[in-house]
Amino acid sequence: MSLKIEAARAALQHVRSGMTLGLGTGSTAAEFVRLLGEALREGRLRDIRCTCTSEQTEAQARAEGVPTFALAEVAPLDLAIDGADEIDVQLRLIKGRGGALLREKIVEQQARRFIVIADESKIVERLGTGVLPVEVTPFARDVLLRRFAELDLQPVQRFRDGAPRITDEGHVILDVLVPPAIDIAETVRTIREHAGVVDTGFFPHEATEAIIAGTTGLRVMTR
Repeated sequence: MSLKIEAARAALQHVRSGMTLGLGTGSTAAEFVRLLGEALREGRLRDIRCTCTSEQTEAQARAEGVPTFALAEVAPLDLAIDGADEIDVQLRLIKGRGGALLREKIVEQQARRFIVIADESKIVERLGTGVLPVEVTPFARDVLLRRFAELDLQPVQRFRDGAPRITDEGHVILDVLVPPAIDIAETVRTIREHAGVVDTGFFPHEATEAIIAGTTGLRVMTR
């Protein structure tokens, strides 16, 4: 956890009073929200307006005293801060294993800068070492499960506490595996040809930079 805190603390240095921010979802982003709330309470920052990538983050932000607004009220954003599940050398990302991929992508595409914060374990040689989340409409779930299986994507519907994982937008998530011989961008193009697919957790160009915390210190990746 200390590496996540280090990355979050470094990202906070990019925040200035008066900014509009997009707040991410997940354990690393939660550390940033906590530190942001602390800075606001102590008077080190002021006049910050934020929008959130999930109901979970919004609840945390409010508990921390961080002002939150609807996206349309504050966009375009000066800065978005969020974590990632996988990061490659091109600064492409897989996100959404926490279930917030669609709102994350919407918010982060509205930001002039999007800083990813992560520990060094998130750096991968090839995106798709783990699952790729695909958000789909409930009506299409069963046919897409079958079609993705035919494409050798090994789809599995995501559950939480014994029930289907429902996103904040009312969709379900199918976790798929990217075939190792195919680049993720090609796989995503194929997936998105199918009606009922809302979006995927592949973020090809949203991130402008990344702050990576490791055992030897911090490093910054830029596009």
